[in-house]
Amino acid sequence: MASLGLQLVAFCAVVLLLALAGAAHGYPRGSGSPLSSAFYDDSCPSAYDIVRRVIEHARVSDPRIPASLIRLHFHDCFVQGCDGSLLLDEDLPAIQTEKDVPANDKSARGFEVVDDIKCALEEACPGIVSCADILALAAEISVELSGGPTWKVLLGRRDGTTTNIEAANNLPSPFDSLELLQEKFRNFNLEDTDLVALQGAHTFGKAQCQFTQANCAAGQPDDTLENLDEVTPKVFDNKYYGNLLHGRAKLASDQVMLSDPVAEATTAPIVHRFAGNQEDFFRNFAASMVKMGNIAPLTGNDGEIRKSCRRINSKGY
Repeated sequence: MASLGLQLVAFCAVVLLLALAGAAHGYPRGSGSPLSSAFYDDSCPSAYDIVRRVIEHARVSDPRIPASLIRLHFHDCFVQGCDGSLLLDEDLPAIQTEKDVPANDKSARGFEVVDDIKCALEEACPGIVSCADILALAAEISVELSGGPTWKVLLGRRDGTTTNIEAANNLPSPFDSLELLQEKFRNFNLEDTDLVALQGAHTFGKAQCQFTQANCAAGQPDDTLENLDEVTPKVFDNKYYGNLLHGRAKLASDQVMLSDPVAEATTAPIVHRFAGNQEDFFRNFAASMVKMGNIAPLTGNDGEIRKSCRRINSKGY
């Protein structure tokens, strides 16, 4: 395992010196090409296994990585679509990074693991797999490795060459009311079932105490981490919904799905359903992840296949 990590780091240094010219030949031409689970079957058949291997290696030393990676995919798709814009570093004047907005600053993490995945893929299939697709694959694999459902990840996204700070500043917040959350999800054609299912990703991972309902205890630093699900914090299951039924959700934006006045006729029945049937939750979560991953993807001639997930190709190396 240690040797794999060293090889990936060494390869990253090599990748930064490469100038892979032209468009990625694994992509069909023409805007609006549909996403497909078989997209890399010919151009990079080992893509899924490579992403999985790097994540398996990373989670040995950092058990939080699966939850962090799915959060990156969520925060990417909710800002101008699933185009990998969240991964771009600050590069003024052209690129203002989304990493520094309140919803991501000091909380979005896992970027180094994405770098390692990209480097391994560039070694196997240079210029083929987009960073946006890496996030989609990493999200599914992270859920599966943590005991959750599997689904066929639709692929074929290309990477964006811009960021959108205004949209990033409007990401769902742990302090949002239910009506505001519903509005933010509806903006992407995601319905109440999608909202309740996708919020279920809080069944694993951690949050800073400053964002929790109870806030931080006396003398506790604001960035002290707390498990989002204290019952099974490292497992992807439906225990999260049981926490809501007992009023023990860590985040106010989770508890409102049951306690808000408008919840009774909208989200509360779905919370009860998922709490009583893990299979139902898993099925709906997988469907909602596919639906979310289909938000405004760049395909065909749009966007590019970044050589580094942190920079657009025109900057060079």
